[in-house]
Amino acid sequence: MGDVTFLSQREPVDEYGRALYAVARSIIRAQLDQLTNDDLADLNCDRIEVTMRQLSKVARLERDKGMRGDGFEWAVHEAVLGKEPTTLDLLATALARTSPRLFKGASEPTSLLFGYERAKYLGFLDAVVENAGDEAVLLPDGSGRPFAFGPWVTVAAEGKLAEPRLPERVQQVWKTDLFLSNAESLKYAATTIKSNWRQLEPGRGLRIGIVPEARDLPPGVRYDTKLRMWIAAFPDPNGFMGLFNDAYAAVAAAVCTLGKHERPPYYLKPTAKGQRLQAQIEKYPTAKVIDIEGALNEAAQQNLVGVEHKLVSVEAPPWLHMNEKRTAVIAPRPSFEPLD
Repeated sequence: MGDVTFLSQREPVDEYGRALYAVARSIIRAQLDQLTNDDLADLNCDRIEVTMRQLSKVARLERDKGMRGDGFEWAVHEAVLGKEPTTLDLLATALARTSPRLFKGASEPTSLLFGYERAKYLGFLDAVVENAGDEAVLLPDGSGRPFAFGPWVTVAAEGKLAEPRLPERVQQVWKTDLFLSNAESLKYAATTIKSNWRQLEPGRGLRIGIVPEARDLPPGVRYDTKLRMWIAAFPDPNGFMGLFNDAYAAVAAAVCTLGKHERPPYYLKPTAKGQRLQAQIEKYPTAKVIDIEGALNEAAQQNLVGVEHKLVSVEAPPWLHMNEKRTAVIAPRPSFEPLD
């Protein structure tokens, strides 16, 4: 099954340095948990034996992919399915603004998780189309007759390569993360989700963008004329998303160094404390990831972050057998100094 990890705030931020350790700990743990059996076979070791350098070689840290991007998508999707009031109110407003005639007065939005990368999993795409219903339609750009949902979403699942075969008014609908509707309608609005609003991209057929609030983007619903979509900015209590992005940037920078990856230009530079965190992680390339996690836990605000794992309901590929030979590794015990 497709295993997705997302992180959520459980307690108020008490002390920035300790909170930064707490988030970094959970990010690293999530990356370790998301190693596939193929990854472990390539690394020739069990999960508990993986070192920080090994994890860095195979970590999936591309922009808006892996744990960071999937985490926020799943958090929104789960909030809709769980009928979380503040989430429903915000998205109901966004839907009503998108199409007042179709969604005016809708109080309980519904969500279909999409993401063309997930469509490669056997059965996932079929489940999306089936859950939408035979009579479901997709709202295109502008006004006019909507498109049949199943046939065009099936094409969109091929990603950017499908653009030439999609109608002009839904040409970028392959960028969709969620399809939003409500219980009374079978009409779906394509929605894109980013953990940083500056990474939102326009696209024909995309009607709503969901992001957390930022310093230059207050919470609420507003229309962006440049992106040509309605933006739903989720409230960010205690600045957790900013803290998360700082920790993620620090971990990503350390992973790029230890894994000898070329650092992508779109990564934000960590703050001064984030850079100190990065430097300390880089000191322990041969340490086991679980030992680094333990050291971070000792230095962290321990109950700040909750880690949950969700399985995309698909048919799992066959598991690979592990090689019996193991390589002995001698490494220092990690220890992290206070950042405050």
